[in-house]
Order: sequence, then C-alpha cells, then structure tokens
Amino acid sequence: MRICADVGGSFVDIAMVDADASIHHRAKFPTPTRDWAGFVNIFRRFQSTHAAAMAPDDAICIAIAGLPEPENGRIISANIECIHGRALAQDMSAELGRPVFVINDADAFVLGEARLGAAKGHRRVMGIILGTGVGGGIIADGKVLTGSHGIGGEWGHGQVIFPSPKAPAASPLFQCGCGRTGCLDTIGSARGLERLHHFLHGTTATSKEITLGFAAGEALPSATVDYFTDIVAGILSVMLNTFPATIVPVGGGLSNSAELISAIDRKVRMGMLDAPASPILATTMLGGDAGLLGAYFAAE
Repeated sequence: MRICADVGGSFVDIAMVDADASIHHRAKFPTPTRDWAGFVNIFRRFQSTHAAAMAPDDAICIAIAGLPEPENGRIISANIECIHGRALAQDMSAELGRPVFVINDADAFVLGEARLGAAKGHRRVMGIILGTGVGGGIIADGKVLTGSHGIGGEWGHGQVIFPSPKAPAASPLFQCGCGRTGCLDTIGSARGLERLHHFLHGTTATSKEITLGFAAGEALPSATVDYFTDIVAGILSVMLNTFPATIVPVGGGLSNSAELISAIDRKVRMGMLDAPASPILATTMLGGDAGLLGAYFAAE
C-alpha cells in the first residue's frame, strides 16, 4: 500500500493506493503553497491515520506541479513556493521516515494513462493536457522521457506565434507565464482559448461557453475554435512527425469537449506524414485518477 498524492497549486489530492492500483481513503486539502511545515503535515497526518495499512518500507508517491531535477531532485515550481528549490523527495523522506518518489504531474498523467488508461498497450505515447495550461509527457517502452532539469513533453512553451512585419497587431501575440511571448500555452489552454476569442471578436466568453457554442454551430465560437485548432493541431502534428507516438491521451478541462478533441484530431492527422486512418487523440480514461495512479507507478 502506498500513499499517493497529486499536488497542484490549489489542492493536494491524496489517497492510499494498493497493489491492484485501487484507490482508497481519498481526501483533498488546500495546498499550503508558502508553508513547508503545513505541506509536510498533510502527509504526516494522513500517514498517521493510515499507518496500520502500511509496511515500514511502503513509499509515498507525489505527482507535483513542478519539475524535479534528475540529478539532484530539486524542484522548480512556479506556484508552490515552499517546495521550490528543495530536494523534495529527500526532504520529505527525512521528515516522514519513508521512501518518497516525486514525478511531474503531466508525466504522472501520461504514465497513468499508459499503464491503465487510454494508452494501455501502446509502446510510444505522447500525453497532452489542455487545461489551465498546456502540458504533456512522453512515454517510450513504459518509461517517462525527460531531459535536463526534468523537462520533457513540454510542448506548451517556446515561441510559436510571431508578429507579422506588415501588420504586427494582427497576430495574437500574448505574454506567457514562462517569461516568453507567443507560446502555445498562451492560446492552447482554456484561458488561452478565452483570450483568443476576445482577440478575434472583442467579446468575452468562458472556455465552456466557447466549446458549447462551437458544438452548437454558432458562428463566433466556431471561428475561434477553427483558428485555435489550426494552431494546436499544427504544433502537435510536428511533434508526432518527430516522435512517432501511436496514441495521444488528452487530459485537462478542454478534454471534456468531445467535439473540440475530434476537431483537433482531424487536423492533427492531416498534418502527419504517416497519418493513421483512425483517431490518434483519445480522451483520458482515468480522469482525475490519472495523477494519483501515475504517481504510484513512478515508484516502480
């Protein structure tokens, strides 16, 4: 039995996960983003409550909104200040007296989907998240692929939108949270879809309103989604021409729109040099469990 947690900037989703990957005693707590002692105490109290179900060497597995450095385990986290710069696995293990494993939350998502979800049975997987931000992870032969600083599958960052020399204001060039401008994250996320809609039409709408309007055939949402899917699918098709994944599980809030995912999928396959005849994008099967289960498998 392992304690597994999916830690975001707002909440810590924590549970016991057994050897059959069944989830038990799930609980949710606000993330103490600036309070290290409070962060540790969530795990300490949960461990104390369920200690009888655990062997002394059973692990704690954490999917985190941050990047663990492969060489020293230090975390780069933009929205959980109390863990930024810490060797999180080492520090938590010292506090709690158990082995601790840490994995990036997007990597946990795709690992969970590859082992038990939409990508089960596939050797090469690129999982993507279209939610508050754009994220992703890559699996090859069951292993998460990362490079220096724990970066891998981060297709949301790096400038892809540039101003036209003739009409600079005609390009949807927005500032990204990573410090750059014109990243896919500024358009391909839920907030990005809303930002793009306002840029194109001068009107405000939520991502849900836009995707529902698109599904209903409304003109302005459909125009926004058409441009949105051009950009997202164009970049994703380049990724798939580079790394030949055979399936792309999709998570995040925008994955709830089947019509949107289908529209992206059609354009992705049009841009692939070796296009599959059937859809390559697949909505998450594990939903909100993917992070917890991916964290569990990170200990193996």
